[in-house]
Amino acid sequence: MYSEVGVPHINKNRGAKMFKKIELQQGVTLYVRKSDQFKTVNFAVKWKTALDEKTAAARAVLANILEDSNGRYPSQSALRNHLDDLYGAVLFTDVMKRGDSHIVSLNIECVNDEYLAHGGVLDDTIELMRTVIFDPNMENGNFKSDVVEREKKSVLERIRSQYDNKTKYAQKRMLELLRPNSSVSASSDGTEEAVNALTNATLLSTYESMIHEDAIDIYVVGDLEEDVIAEKLKTIFAFRARPTREKSTVEQLVAASTGDVRRVREQQEMKQGKLHLGFSTPIKFGHPDYEKMQVTNGIFGGFAHSKLFMNVREKESMAYYVSSTYASQYGLLYVMAGIDAELEEKAVTLIQEQLSEMQNGKVTDLELDQTKALLNNSITSAFDSARGQIEVFDQFKELDENFTAERLISRWEAVTKDDVMKMAKAIQLEIVYLLSGKEADKSE
Repeated sequence: MYSEVGVPHINKNRGAKMFKKIELQQGVTLYVRKSDQFKTVNFAVKWKTALDEKTAAARAVLANILEDSNGRYPSQSALRNHLDDLYGAVLFTDVMKRGDSHIVSLNIECVNDEYLAHGGVLDDTIELMRTVIFDPNMENGNFKSDVVEREKKSVLERIRSQYDNKTKYAQKRMLELLRPNSSVSASSDGTEEAVNALTNATLLSTYESMIHEDAIDIYVVGDLEEDVIAEKLKTIFAFRARPTREKSTVEQLVAASTGDVRRVREQQEMKQGKLHLGFSTPIKFGHPDYEKMQVTNGIFGGFAHSKLFMNVREKESMAYYVSSTYASQYGLLYVMAGIDAELEEKAVTLIQEQLSEMQNGKVTDLELDQTKALLNNSITSAFDSARGQIEVFDQFKELDENFTAERLISRWEAVTKDDVMKMAKAIQLEIVYLLSGKEADKSE
């Protein structure tokens, strides 16, 4: 990914098809990228189903349980020792949401046998993956209670940490107000109530559903023969065929805007105010103008040269931090700023002025060029790791399974100032949310 002089670039095959697609079973798909770019082999198994906060809680705990230990290595130390024996192989799980989907991932990285005096690490790693998936740590037909309780506690701590981080809390509250009871505001870890209510029977039922009913995508990146690894995985991973889940359309995911701007103020024991603005846009992931909106967001508040950063933070010193994020899956754009609560109105006005400038075509060549360069660098950086390649493709294959970074870059490069002006006009403010300290209103 990097030349000898340290200049980032996408490898010479960036325009080639990224992954070879091989169907192992109906609903179980293997994607293999043969590449000599890395000395390791990276695997990712992704289970995907409809997002629901109750099942999300069970799946989040399950992900932790699978990472903790298994039937062959029944303790954390036993599993870690085995990974050390595999020349420091790395194993971890995670959960995330994308659109209306909940995704559980098992990720494993091992050294390629070609770089070892004695081989066998690849086969042992694949066998470990099989063990993690099909031979979990159980006792009398149930997950071990001490592991379950420990991992429930871990997920609860993760959920509660969102409340301790006031920026994350303010963003979640803003989303709950903006799109209540929807995938937009749902957490990939579920809720505290859902985690506390989990039983071993619920976890077992959720595990069976995940193994036998979820859509499954398996990724492999490394210097391997595609057909050989495909045959090996098809033999070892005895997944059943399952019906393909129909994806919800973007229109089903996003509630319509009323056109009114809501203003909500809430208070907690804190000092710095958290100002969060929620905007809607009809330009969503998969829309022909998707890349144009990415560039527009970059100019608005996505990078350190953006209008929000340069004017709200640097020029006017009105915010400790300020940025914007384009949530393309939901057709939403967020602005987050740390401010003194009494500056709310001035900050909102100044933020809106930056958008108005863009709507009036006031975008410089430098702003446009810098944004394109940073977007290009973002995809370049993603290609620096096998994990990044997997995550990028897993998202963009939903648009085009022949996705290449070069095609995405060419779309960004084609965006004009007029395009940015049109995109900015499609951005509509829906909510202004301020989380402030209780002392902030004592003088009002």
